[in-house]
Amino acid sequence: MADIKFRVKAHGENATKTIVKARHFEIVIDEPADLGGADAGPNPVEYVLAAFAGCLNVMAHVVAKEMNFELRGVEIDLSGDLNPARLFGLSYDDRAGYKQIVVRIKPDCDADEATLAKWAEAIENRCPVSDNLQHPTPVKIEVRKK
Repeated sequence: MADIKFRVKAHGENATKTIVKARHFEIVIDEPADLGGADAGPNPVEYVLAAFAGCLNVMAHVVAKEMNFELRGVEIDLSGDLNPARLFGLSYDDRAGYKQIVVRIKPDCDADEATLAKWAEAIENRCPVSDNLQHPTPVKIEVRKK
């Protein structure tokens, strides 16, 4: 199967608020007031968790269908801890991103525990966002003046 390219474009509306265009959708990113923003939308690291949750949901349903059990619904609870010291340039001891992300998936289904264990393993293995979070992805940042 051929690669698919995904793309977003963004502009900073102010120091903390970013407007992102993804296809025909507009995404507002902002910091909460206690981090200097106006709380006009989730912040970037909350969107990372949201993207992960969305991908897990899709994969949960795809894999359940392939494994021939009915997934009536799924609740996904994600949390992550990060130290903002590096973000603010106060310390470089900890990494800037999440130290770990904990995912709790609660499926509404009749599958047994052994089936759910295989299901969860397949979801984690095949989720593109999980892959991006768990393995290094080369990133090249280019700067070009307007």
